[in-house]
Formats: sequence, C-alpha cells, structure tokens
Amino acid sequence: MKVAITAGEPNFEAKLEPRFGRCAYFLIVETETQDWKPMQNPAADAMGGAGPQAAQFLADQGVEAVISGEFGPNAYTALEAAGIRMFRTRVENISSLFEKFLTDQLEPISGPTSPQRHGGRRARG
Repeated sequence: MKVAITAGEPNFEAKLEPRFGRCAYFLIVETETQDWKPMQNPAADAMGGAGPQAAQFLADQGVEAVISGEFGPNAYTALEAAGIRMFRTRVENISSLFEKFLTDQLEPISGPTSPQRHGGRRARG
C-alpha cells in the first residue's frame, strides 16, 4: 500500500506539514518495503483548488491513504471520491507518524477538518 504524508521538506525525519493542499512535498511510502520518495506537490502554489488538485495528483500516484493535519471540504470530497483514506494527526516527526500508521494509532477522519478557503496563498508582509 502507498501512503502519502504531507511535508514541508523532502526528508523522512522532517516534521509533518499540516496543510494538505498547500504542503510543499508529499512523502510517498510503500508500506511493504518502507521505501519512500519525496514528490513536490504540484498544487502548492495554485491560485485555487489546491486540495482537489493535490488529491488528483495522489490518485495518479496510486496512493491509498494520506496523513496530514487538516483536510478542507473540497480536498476531503476529492480524496473520498478517489477512494483515498485520510488520517488526521498533530505535527510530529514523519517517521514516527508512519510507525503510528502501521500500528493503527492514527485517527481516520470521516469529514472535512477545516473550513472552506478560497484562492491562493496570501502575500506576507
């Protein structure tokens, strides 16, 4: 099974990035071999629809489960339609979260965990 974990860095020892659609990377891990590879999130800088775009990207990679901190309504709907299970967690080390996934210690979700957002990232200043 392929599991995607949202990350801010392409590193298995990095911390979880809690924003599903806007994370910089997905670390995709094969549960049987525990081999992993970082993949840039092509939706991270999208002007809108980042959650559904990220969900489609993961579906195209053959991902069956995703671990993140928050899932907005559109992301949740797209992931559910693709048959990708979702697990919500707090920010922790990614390797620790993967171990928790393997031992059924993560919280599966059955609905969106954050409100609807519109548009791309806001300028910082």
